[in-house]
Amino acid sequence: MSGPIRLEPPDGRDDTLTLRLATESTMTLRLPGRRPARWGKDAAVDRLAAELADQIGPAVHAYEVAAVLESEGLTAQQIEGEYGHRNLFALAEDLYGRVPRSFPEPPAAADPWKPDPVRCGLRGALFALPGLAYPLTARLWQSDRAVLALVVAGLISWAWGQGLGHRAYLRMASGRAEAAGTLMAGAPLGALLAFVTGLAIVGPSPAAFFVAGQSCYLAAAGVLLVLARERLLLGALAPLMVGAAALPFREPGAPLRIGISVFTLVLVAGAAAHCLRGTLKLPAASAPVSPPLVASLPYGLFGLAAGVLVAFAGQQHPLAVIALTLSMGPAEWLLYRYRGLSVAALRATATPAAFRWRSAAVLGGCLLVYLLPLIPAALLTGAEPAPLLALAALLWTALLLQAFGIAWVPAAVSLAAATGVASAALAAPPPGPLTEFLCCTAAALALTGTTLHLLGRPTAHA
Repeated sequence: MSGPIRLEPPDGRDDTLTLRLATESTMTLRLPGRRPARWGKDAAVDRLAAELADQIGPAVHAYEVAAVLESEGLTAQQIEGEYGHRNLFALAEDLYGRVPRSFPEPPAAADPWKPDPVRCGLRGALFALPGLAYPLTARLWQSDRAVLALVVAGLISWAWGQGLGHRAYLRMASGRAEAAGTLMAGAPLGALLAFVTGLAIVGPSPAAFFVAGQSCYLAAAGVLLVLARERLLLGALAPLMVGAAALPFREPGAPLRIGISVFTLVLVAGAAAHCLRGTLKLPAASAPVSPPLVASLPYGLFGLAAGVLVAFAGQQHPLAVIALTLSMGPAEWLLYRYRGLSVAALRATATPAAFRWRSAAVLGGCLLVYLLPLIPAALLTGAEPAPLLALAALLWTALLLQAFGIAWVPAAVSLAAATGVASAALAAPPPGPLTEFLCCTAAALALTGTTLHLLGRPTAHA
């Protein structure tokens, strides 16, 4: 037998066992049938047991103790002359019987899904801050057709950005340069598609320029968010924030309104181009993986469905939708917490049934923490809380399933809810809060049940 040579001092986790064995009361522990004694070779064995207690206590067989003794370098002469045993295994048996069994818990592992609250909060703010451009420029383009063009172009940009972002993250598994190449090719194409669609609605008019600006901004901002350059994007939005903050105190005039918006757009687009150029210079992967395009399709469809639902919700209560947009930062933080708490539940449970119950408690707790702050937000903005909470629950559970690579189910359920709300709007515009509540609640319940079924399995978190 052989054992590892001890190369580092004890970590101190089992010092209490060593001290307990070294006391006068426990030094008399013996194998059954042997008479206690405290002198001679028997006392030497007691001292050895106390010295090696932290290694002998967790042993499940005397052979493990023999390996420890061998690693300590005990010779046959020492074993027989100093400890009074005929060989290594006899001494190991004696020590194994003298030291009580002790199985210390392993040290707590670090949370592999520990979120960055600052980054999550910043991303939530960045989802809402671009909305400051609309009050800054609205009087220059405002008309029913212009609003429709901006909404439709925004929906296309949102859907395209969701699909492109997913594909870029897949390519990032090969390398950041590959992800940057995907963004370089896809972002301008998405901006062009959104602009052409908006132009078809509004025609050649001043509003077309704002449709183009919105499409370019969403494409560039998507690039920065995928490349984790949130702080750079926040800095590029500084002129827009300053201009919007000055509106209640001073009329800037049309040239300054346009100038601030264009300057902000140039900063964001320039930042995206700079990040792409720097990332593309990184070494390319030797064997890059190119996943099929259809793998990103459900993420784009979900983006389209979520955009439709949010657009109809904002039709009557735009301030409530701003609160929902800001909540996407805490929502992202809770997605990380769900994964971390699920891993902790996996370590703390011993049966699949126990894990399923604990997983359900984790899901319920995360949903509760996310939805409760939206109640006062809805009341303060004059919206009914129930439809807003149902929409928020739908979005969060869908994002949770997507985080585990389950994409088609949330896409299909969200599209069904969006179709229901849109159909009601076409039949009797605008759709009432009851329609939105029923559609979003049914979808949220379906996604919650799917989450409990699929993510309540230990294998989903292993």
